[in-house]
Amino acid sequence: MEDGIPGRIHSYESFGTLDGPGVRFVVFLQGCPLRCRYCHNPDTWELRDGRSVTSGEVVKKIVSCRNFLSGGVTLSGGEPLAQPEFASDILLRCRAENLHTAIDTAGSYPLSRSASVIDLADMLLLDIKALDDALCRDLTGHSNRNTLATLDYCEEHGKPVWIRHVMVPGLTLTRDRLTALAAYLKPFKCIQRIDLLPFHKMAEYKWEQLHIRNTLLDTPEPTKEEIRMAEEIFFPEKFGKH
Repeated sequence: MEDGIPGRIHSYESFGTLDGPGVRFVVFLQGCPLRCRYCHNPDTWELRDGRSVTSGEVVKKIVSCRNFLSGGVTLSGGEPLAQPEFASDILLRCRAENLHTAIDTAGSYPLSRSASVIDLADMLLLDIKALDDALCRDLTGHSNRNTLATLDYCEEHGKPVWIRHVMVPGLTLTRDRLTALAAYLKPFKCIQRIDLLPFHKMAEYKWEQLHIRNTLLDTPEPTKEEIRMAEEIFFPEKFGKH
């Protein structure tokens, strides 16, 4: 077994194009404290699941693919901050290999636990579940306090951020809630990009296999009209609006 810090992963994606700039090696770490009602990876929730590896093994796998990676490496999950020592050592080893790194996170933990890991990454993909704290608790079982504190931390330290926001009809996908979120995010200079992600049902089979009650079973995917409404709110210049 390679040296390094032991941890648990769910899987790898060798040629990811949706998790940061360029073609990236994505490591899906096991474990997440949130229980998002629309999660497409509920099989990553439990830290005891997945498989055991060391940070050295992970980076050896990454380096074997580096000639195909125009972007770098993204730690996703689950919630990568659930395993701070493991994630930190992977990031340090990637830095030694001159590989660009990103963390795909919901900022689920207090900065007392997560800041040292965030500092090691070149950028964050930050998933804001909901700006309204009551709605966030309803969607995930947790407050959004740590998420918003993570964004503040990135702003203070000049850490580049891509925002991700899942649009669920009737919940996060309403004009009022999208307008409030767009206004909240507008002053942040660290935000380089905002990705509005339509809710989808492609992971329903996982919920069935894991015998988890799916409370959004009857929720439809967003319509083209709803998606356009959201884009007009966040990107008015795209539609000739100001």
